[in-house]
Amino acid sequence: MEARMTSAPNPDVTTAIQHLYKAIYAGGVDGSLLGLIHLRASQINACSPCVFASTEAAKKAGETDQRLHHVAAWRDTPFYTDEERAALALTEAATRLQDGAPGVTDEIWDAAADHFTEEQLGAITLEIALTNFFNRINRTVREQAGKTW
Repeated sequence: MEARMTSAPNPDVTTAIQHLYKAIYAGGVDGSLLGLIHLRASQINACSPCVFASTEAAKKAGETDQRLHHVAAWRDTPFYTDEERAALALTEAATRLQDGAPGVTDEIWDAAADHFTEEQLGAITLEIALTNFFNRINRTVREQAGKTW
């Protein structure tokens, strides 16, 4: 499969994305958790370039192979904290908004709110949304795995 587009991104879009990332990282959420959120949403959406980039970045930041390999099965492993589990549940619910999926239920939101401040929840929600944004663009243009941004 070949990428459908090879042109450089629009500089205005790049600037806007940089501002979104600045807002996300100002929200007080640990960068490694944001990486797990990005990885899980990208797995759900089968976005190979984002899965590749997020695992590469996580390894460089010291994340273990064991935890990275088990993100898809986080519910059934002992490798994640309660805080991480709440964020991953929120990620899955916010990402799976199709075909009658319930989305983010009060139970899922309340579990996340038990671990994060409103500012942190805002950053997590924005990270989930931005990841889904990238996943959809990458799947549409058939961006290939192997790049890190």
